[in-house]
Amino acid sequence: MKPMTDRLLPPRFLFRFAVPCRHHEPLWTAAGTKLPPASRLPSFGDLEGLATFADVRAGWSEAGLAFYVHVEGKRRPPWCRESRPDESDGLRVWIDTRDTHNIHRASRFCHQFIFLPAGSGRNLADPYGELFFINRARENPKPVRPEALRTRSEKRVDGYVLEAHIPAAALTGWDPAEHPRLGFTYAVVDQELGEQTFSCGKEFPYREDPSVWGTLELVK
Repeated sequence: MKPMTDRLLPPRFLFRFAVPCRHHEPLWTAAGTKLPPASRLPSFGDLEGLATFADVRAGWSEAGLAFYVHVEGKRRPPWCRESRPDESDGLRVWIDTRDTHNIHRASRFCHQFIFLPAGSGRNLADPYGELFFINRARENPKPVRPEALRTRSEKRVDGYVLEAHIPAAALTGWDPAEHPRLGFTYAVVDQELGEQTFSCGKEFPYREDPSVWGTLELVK
């Protein structure tokens, strides 16, 4: 009998991932965020032999969350348009401040943020960040003005660095003392390099289904 080589389910679907998110102070300054290598988040696509092209880091303080992304291996500049965020290169993060994994439609504690290294301002050279409501959500979090989110980016020869800060006021239900576990996933999307995700990949509806997200544990 010929052995079965095709997987019925991707390996990442068989696990629920929880990783530490380290406390960092100050979280954000005029120079951005300086998250150390110890703050790096894994991409569990390694379990499926998928390439990792982005160094993604996360940190927290009572003031909110910060993210650092370094994308390498590009031959072309990132393609970014504030008017077309879903098609743009950049970072997407999904955060559930209640870490609820038994729902398939987002609650008001679930957030989707998109951060781009360029695509805004004159000559489309400025970074950009915004909260977007999640498709099919039962409820939406409180609105957030784009200017409340802080972004910073740097061009590199073969990619870019993108830094982002989500203040506590932009996170419905943010309470690290009472709720130190966050439902979480990320996707670094690149038209040239593909898609790098934290937990489940695009075989599953991670963009709208909190049940397939992982967990960030806020630790000091």
